[in-house]
Amino acid sequence: MKLKTHNQTINIKKATDFKTRLFGLMGQKDIQEGILFPKCKAIHTFFMKEEIDVIGLNEENQVIYIYRNVPKNKIIKISTPEKKTSILELPKNTSKNLVIGSIINFKETE
Repeated sequence: MKLKTHNQTINIKKATDFKTRLFGLMGQKDIQEGILFPKCKAIHTFFMKEEIDVIGLNEENQVIYIYRNVPKNKIIKISTPEKKTSILELPKNTSKNLVIGSIINFKETE
């Protein structure tokens, strides 16, 4: 999948298997891609090499939480009564044009 921001396109990987959900972006330097964790309400940044942006989404891909430049060794929990939330991890500073209520449209790659 791809996510187009105001001036760049970011490749987004979907974390559907155990290994991808477990490791996510851990240990990576110079992060250039994002990862979507469907059906997820919490992530951690233990063992991260750099800061990331963390976006909470409802089932319509509407932004319900934004955490920018999250440093390593943090736990992010989305507190919401909505049951079908997802978390999108992005490279740092790529969410600056997103606001609560924005709808994220992912483009499927060919």
